[in-house]
Amino acid sequence: MTSASTSIVPHLPTRLALAFNPRREARLAGAFYLAIIVLGLFGELAVRGTLVVPGDAAATLARIAASPGLWRAGIVADLLMQVCDVPMIVIFYLLLRPVHHGMALFAALINLVQTAVLVANKISLLVPLMLIDGTVPFSDAQRAALSQAAIRLHGQGFAVGLVFFGFACLANGWLIHRSGFLPRVLGLLQAVAGLSYLVNSAALLLAPALADALFPWVLLPAFVGELALALWLSFKGVDAARWPHALVPARG
Repeated sequence: MTSASTSIVPHLPTRLALAFNPRREARLAGAFYLAIIVLGLFGELAVRGTLVVPGDAAATLARIAASPGLWRAGIVADLLMQVCDVPMIVIFYLLLRPVHHGMALFAALINLVQTAVLVANKISLLVPLMLIDGTVPFSDAQRAALSQAAIRLHGQGFAVGLVFFGFACLANGWLIHRSGFLPRVLGLLQAVAGLSYLVNSAALLLAPALADALFPWVLLPAFVGELALALWLSFKGVDAARWPHALVPARG
């Protein structure tokens, strides 16, 4: 073993340290990250962006009734996005743990909370499908109103989940910025992404009128920051020569 590899032992179990290839794992995390972005855009733009008619509950329910398969595909895409979240969170934790174990653990755990919240939040999107099958004894107006309420509840649940993700982005941004094996600007962009998520969620929960005025521009920094990190990890990975030095305890 070299001196760099022996220094890994106090920080990571020996078998894990020997098996962990930071560049390969970083690229895998980047691939999961890109998949999450694509799946998220599909659910928001291609599905809810085309089927939900703002301010018109009846038209929205009619569109869902006309394209139930597309609505279901959006739900599945969202769930696949959350599935991709889990391995990405694990890799981020292993990759960034040497920088600061406590902060990396915090980022992983709070990100898992976000994932759990968003998975549970998908249940509300099943309500419109239950209302269009004709088995619920409500009038057309009542079905449309209940469907709209469920879709709005999903939006609020998304805001709740992104509170946790915003803090995860801040933590990961701090870790990336001080890592030495990833560009510091990516850490700054990730931190800005976290702040934009927190601002958006705070506005949705505390001042909905302000949220309407800010959206979608408030989330543009988040999109840029996350896409930049996902692309960098996918195509560049990390500086494998510098990554072992993050494992060496600080001296002096």
